[in-house]
Formats: sequence, C-alpha cells, structure tokens
Amino acid sequence: MSDARQKLKDAQGRIGLLAKASPDLFAGFSRVSKAAAASGRMTAAQKELVAVALAVSKGCEDCILYHVDAALRHGAEEADLVEVLDVAVEMGGGPAVMYGAKALEVLRALREGSKT
Repeated sequence: MSDARQKLKDAQGRIGLLAKASPDLFAGFSRVSKAAAASGRMTAAQKELVAVALAVSKGCEDCILYHVDAALRHGAEEADLVEVLDVAVEMGGGPAVMYGAKALEVLRALREGSKT
C-alpha cells in the first residue's frame, strides 16, 4: 500500500471514530457532503477539484487526501488538478503553493498506487 493510500485510510479511520462518537452530527454532515458533491451543472469531478482548492487554501492535509482521491475516482486528470491549483495559489499565496504541491504529490501517489 502506498504511503498516500495509507494516510488516506488513516484519515478515513479518524472520520469513522468521530462518526461513531457523534452520529447525529455526522449524519447531518454526510447529507451536506452528498448534496454538495452531487452532479449538477458541474460534474462530481469538478466539484471535488473545487474542494481540493479549498483544502489547499485552508491547509488541510487530510482534506486534500480525501478530495484528491474522490476527484480521481470521478475521472479528474492531473491537468485538471493543476489548473485548479493555479487558482488556489493565486488566491492563497505562498502557503497555497506548499499545500498545492502536496495535492499534486498525493494525486500522483494515489494514481500510481492504483496501477499496482
């Protein structure tokens, strides 16, 4: 298992712990997440890429892992991510450069891990 895949699994485990500890809160959050990610005028992949940009601007590494993985599962390509990271860096400055680089690294690691 790749390091990125293990980190994603660990993050998902932490989410599961919170879901068990606070099921009502998590049920509401889960409904919000599903509604936000549903395809509409934008595809699910595009919405996940927006989430990556927000995660980059907020500096949330676990969010980057989760949403890069979801974007890949919905068919996003590396070039799509790079375009979104360009905007995230424009809006977020230096810190977004650092987290944007992490997002690109995660995408490549998850993509390579799925080929093995």
